[in-house]
Amino acid sequence: MKNYRDSDYAANKYAKGIVYRFADQTVEITLEDYLRDNPGKTEADFAELKSLSDEIYLYQDRQDNAQNKKLVSIHGLEETEFCATPSPHDIVIDMTEQATLEIRRRELAKQALDKLTEVQRRRYIMYVVDELTVREIADIEGSHFTAVHESIQAAEKKVKKYLANG
Repeated sequence: MKNYRDSDYAANKYAKGIVYRFADQTVEITLEDYLRDNPGKTEADFAELKSLSDEIYLYQDRQDNAQNKKLVSIHGLEETEFCATPSPHDIVIDMTEQATLEIRRRELAKQALDKLTEVQRRRYIMYVVDELTVREIADIEGSHFTAVHESIQAAEKKVKKYLANG
């Protein structure tokens, strides 16, 4: 939090003259300097200018305060779940692991399907992959509904048994 006494507004308000702060120096224009450099001006003109300067610095100070209230400290945000991003190395490792798992899943699925008869495999694929109903499969093959249903149940039982035994 900034110190009020160090602000441009406070420096200008409590000084007898008008204060200008720069990066490398602070300049104060006093009444004497103002009257010397502006021969046609009076003390009232300087007081009006000083008042205007105070108003401008006050406005700037309020704008800075309003902006600072909206700021959120980012200290420690990198540790949060929402802001932490994985490194490129982690991304590559994750992609490799996912690809390896997918290959293993496909191998297991192929081996499980190899345990089925040709009719069971065809019906099971239509049922699981193509998401056809038992009745639709029976209509396509010209088979009885019950025969298709029992065939798919037997195929599911074989696949589950194979996957359980690994």
